[in-house]
Amino acid sequence: MSNSQQRAGASFTMSSKSQLTNSSYPQHDLSRPKLVPELVSLCASVTPDALALSYGEEHLSYRELERRSNQLAHYLRSKGVGPEVLVGLCLERVPAMAVAALAVLKAGGAYLPLDPAYPPERLAFMLEDSGVTTLLTREEIQLELPRNGWSVVDVERDAELIAQQPQTPPAMVSSGQQLAYVIYTSGSDGHPKGVQITHDALANLVRWHVRCFHILPADRASQIASVSFDAAVWELWPYLSAGASVHFCDESTRLTHESLHRWILEQRITVSFVPTTLAERLMSMAWPSSCALRVLLTGADTLHRYPAADLPFVVVNNYGPTECAVVSTSGTVPADDHAVRKPTIGRPIDNVQIYILDSDLRQVSEGTVGEIYIGGAGLARGYLNRPDLDQEKFISNPFNPKNGRLYKTGDLGRYLADGQIAFVGRIDSQIKIRGYRIEPEEIISVLRQHPGVQAGAVVARDDIAGNKQLVAYVVPAPGTELSYASLYLFAREYLPDYMVPPVFVQLNSLPLNSNGKVDRSRLPAPDPTNVIGDQGGGVPRTAVEERVVHILGALLGVDGVGVNDNFFFLGGHSLLGTQLIARLRDAFGVELSLRRVFDSPTAAELSAEIETLLANETRASAD
Repeated sequence: MSNSQQRAGASFTMSSKSQLTNSSYPQHDLSRPKLVPELVSLCASVTPDALALSYGEEHLSYRELERRSNQLAHYLRSKGVGPEVLVGLCLERVPAMAVAALAVLKAGGAYLPLDPAYPPERLAFMLEDSGVTTLLTREEIQLELPRNGWSVVDVERDAELIAQQPQTPPAMVSSGQQLAYVIYTSGSDGHPKGVQITHDALANLVRWHVRCFHILPADRASQIASVSFDAAVWELWPYLSAGASVHFCDESTRLTHESLHRWILEQRITVSFVPTTLAERLMSMAWPSSCALRVLLTGADTLHRYPAADLPFVVVNNYGPTECAVVSTSGTVPADDHAVRKPTIGRPIDNVQIYILDSDLRQVSEGTVGEIYIGGAGLARGYLNRPDLDQEKFISNPFNPKNGRLYKTGDLGRYLADGQIAFVGRIDSQIKIRGYRIEPEEIISVLRQHPGVQAGAVVARDDIAGNKQLVAYVVPAPGTELSYASLYLFAREYLPDYMVPPVFVQLNSLPLNSNGKVDRSRLPAPDPTNVIGDQGGGVPRTAVEERVVHILGALLGVDGVGVNDNFFFLGGHSLLGTQLIARLRDAFGVELSLRRVFDSPTAAELSAEIETLLANETRASAD
C-alpha cells in the first residue's frame, strides 16, 4: 500500500488550545450505534429541563422538544409517513423547523428541506421531482406554494389535532440504511438534483463531530445556514444528539459580520459554523479574551487567510460536498501571519477515505494535483431518480471493495507531506459563491428563457472588494434593448437569490473556441462600458447623495464609490441589499423595498427615491 493510499483511509484527530479531545458522547455509549432521533430522545430523558432550542424570546427545553416532535411524528404516521417516505419541509429558519425535521425522522421518514424564500417555480420543481407525499408547512407559506397531489400538514392550522397525539416516542422503524434527508443542489443540466443521505451517513457525521469537538451539554451552538443548505444539518443534529443547545439568529443578523459578531458574544455561543467569507471577516475583528466562543467552523469556499495568534478561539476549515453528508475533511487552521500558501482543508474525518487520482484512476504521488474522490461512511446513497448521474458520479472503489463506491467530486487537490490536503480548484465550470455550489448552466438555461436574450454565459469573478460574484454575459435578441431590472427580476422569478447574477454584461456575441464552445477565458471583465445599467463614477451633488455614497462604501468595503456606480457591480447582492435597506432606514427614517434597490441600484437613484419619500412624508405631516 502506498503512502497516499494509507493517508486516504486515515481518520481525523484534533487537539488545540481549546482542548478539543477524543472524548466520547456525554452520557452516550458509542459502542452501540444509535440513530439521531434515538440520541435526541436519550438526551431528553436524561436532562429534560435543559435548553434545546432558542430564538429570540422563544426557548424550548428538551422535554418540550421531545413532546412536540413525538406528537407530530405520531400525526405524520397517521398520514402514511414511514421508512423511505419523503416529507417536504417548507418552514422558516426557526425552532419549529427543527421540531418538524425531528418529527419526520421519528416517524421513520426522510425530510426534504425547502427554503420558503425560493421562487415558487423552483419549489414546484423540487416538490414534483422528489415525489413527496406529505408537505409540512404553514398557511402563510402555503399561499405561495403550488398545489398538487401531496397532503399538507399545517403546523399551525392542525395544531389541535397534533396536540391530541401521544407524547411518547413512536416505535422506531428506521434502520441505518434508510433515508434520513434529501437536499437539492444545482444541476449542470439546468435543473436542481436531489442528494439522498442515509441515517448511517448522518450518524457518522454526528459521532465524529461530538468526539472531535468535545461537544458537551453546556455548549451553545449557532444556527445560521439556510434550511436548504446542508450545513444546517450539521448545525442541528450533533448538538441535539449531545444535549447541547442550538440558537437561531434572525435573518438580518446572519448577513453581516458586525451584527453576527455582536450576536455570538451576546448569546455566549461556544461553537459556530460560519460561511467562509463571513468567517474571514470575523477573524479580523477584535474578540474579548473572555468570550465564550471556543471553535469557529468554516467551509464551503476557499479560505484565504489565517487567524491571528491572539484569537481566543480555534478556527477549523472543513470541506465536503452535499453528496458526502456535509463534511469529508477537516483541520485546525494555525495562526500564521506570513504563510504563502492558502490554508488546507485538513484530513479525512472518521470513517471517510479521500483518494486523489489521475484520469486513469491511479493514485497520484505526494504534491501532485489530481481529482478528489471520496469513499466511506458519509457517502450518499445517490441522486434521487437520477440513475444516469449515479452511474457517472458514484463509481466502484478500486482500492477497497468493502467500501463499495467512490464519489467523483470534480474538485482538484493534492496531498501534502504532513498528510493534509490542499484544495486546488475545479475540473469543470462549477462555481462556489458564499458557500453554495452553483452550476452555471442552470442559470444560463433560465436567462435563455428571457424574451430579450439570445445567448448567455455565466462565470465567477472577483469584485472590487476581492469577493467572488456571479457575472452573466448576455447577447440580446435582434432589436431588443436589455435593462438591468428586467434581467435581474426575471432571474429572481426562477432562481434562489444566491444564484441570481448581480452583474450583467452585454456582448454582441459570445467568444467561442475551436470546438464551438464558449471560451470563458476571453470573456471581458465587467467595466462601465459593457455592464448593463451602469454608467459609473460621478461625485455627490447633494447631502443625501453624499450620505448614501458613504453608506454604500462602508457596507461594501469599497473606497471612492461614485453616485452612478451600480451597487451590484461593486459586489452587492440580495443579502447585502437587506443590510443596505436597514442602514438607509436608520440614516433617513424611510423604508425602501428590496425591489426598489433592484430597480434603483446606484447612489443617485437611491437618493432620488429617498428624497421623494421624505418629501411625501413632509406633505403628509403638513396635511
